[in-house]
Amino acid sequence: MEISDRKKKILTAIIDAYIASAEPVGSKAIAEIGDLDLSSATIRNEMAELTVMGFLEQPHTSAGRVPSPKGYRLYVNELMDRQRLSLEETDTINSSLNHKMQQFDKLMSDVGKLASSITQYPSVSLAAPRASTISRFDLIYVDANTFIAVAMLSNNSVHNKLIHLPFSVEMGMVQRLSSVFNTNFVGISDDSITPALIASAERACGDTMGLVSVIAAFAIDTLGKAKEGEAFVTGASHLLRLPEFRDPDKAHDLMNYLADSEHLLGLPDNGLDDIQVLIGPENIAKELQDSSVVIARYNAGDNMRGIIGVVGPTRMDYSAVAAKLSYIAAGLSRLMGMPEAPRGFEKLQIKEMKTDEHKEDTP
Repeated sequence: MEISDRKKKILTAIIDAYIASAEPVGSKAIAEIGDLDLSSATIRNEMAELTVMGFLEQPHTSAGRVPSPKGYRLYVNELMDRQRLSLEETDTINSSLNHKMQQFDKLMSDVGKLASSITQYPSVSLAAPRASTISRFDLIYVDANTFIAVAMLSNNSVHNKLIHLPFSVEMGMVQRLSSVFNTNFVGISDDSITPALIASAERACGDTMGLVSVIAAFAIDTLGKAKEGEAFVTGASHLLRLPEFRDPDKAHDLMNYLADSEHLLGLPDNGLDDIQVLIGPENIAKELQDSSVVIARYNAGDNMRGIIGVVGPTRMDYSAVAAKLSYIAAGLSRLMGMPEAPRGFEKLQIKEMKTDEHKEDTP
C-alpha cells in the first residue's frame, strides 16, 4: 500500500514527538502542531491506518502510538531533516581531533569519548586494521629473571610485554638481543619471522636458552593483533539514564555485550555507505535488537576503513547523531592525511540493511 504525503507528515510528527518525550503520542498532541492543520479525528484515522500498515505500534489499548522499526526505517531513509552542526559542536570536534596523540589506540579511545560526550550514548570505535611492521625494539633489563620487550610499530603504536624467565640472564645478553632484533626483525611482516630467521638470530647472539624464540613470539603476536584492528567502547553508563533501559536486566545485558569489544569487530560493512543505521531487529545480535546502531566510517588508507558509532534506543535522534558522527569521521580521514569520503550529509542516503531472509529472496 502506498503511503500518502499526509501520512508521511503525521508519521514524522509522531516520531519527532516520541524522540523528545519517550512517551506514546496521541492524536491530540499531533493536532496541536501548527503546520499540519488537521483535525484530531483525521489524524486519529490516519494513525490507525499507519498502525495497520506497520509503521506505528500501540503499546496499550488506551494509549497513543509509538513508531515501529519499519516506521523508523522510513523516517531515516526519507523523512528526517538533515541536520547541520552548530559552530560550537564543530569547534569541539575539531579541537579534540587536532590534539596531538602519540599512539593511535589512544587517539581512537579519545575519539570514542568525544562521540559519547556529544551524543550522550555509548560509543563504539574501531581502529582500521593496518599493514604494520615493527620499526624499533627496546629490551629493558629489570633483574636477572625479568626484562620488558617493547615494540614500536610503523603506525606509531607502542606495545610491550613483561617477560619472566625461569633462569638467570645477564644484562649484556639482553643488550645483544636488542641489537640483533633491531638489525634483523624490523620492517618485516609476521610471515617473514621464520624458524630459519630465528635460528640465525640465535647464532648471532649466542642464545642457547630460547630467548630469541620468546621475543619473536611477542613480535608475531603484536603484528597479528595490528592486522585485526582494535575495538573500543566508551560511555556505556549513558544507558542507565534512558527510560528504555530502566529495566536493570535489559540494561545489564546490553552493557555486558558492549563490554566485550570483540563483538564490535563483527559489525557489518556493506562497502557502500559512509553512514549505516541498523534499527532494532535489523541488528543480528539479539542483545542489540531492542536498540539502534549508527555507524560512520572513515578512510584510513590502503583501502582500509575504520568506524566510529553509537548504540542507543530506537527512539534516538537519528539525524543529529548521524550528522555528528559523519563530521567526526571526516575529521579522522583528514587527520590521517587521507581524502574525505564524498559524504556531504545533506546528500546522504542511508540504505536499509538486508536481513538473511531478504538475501534468500534475492536472485
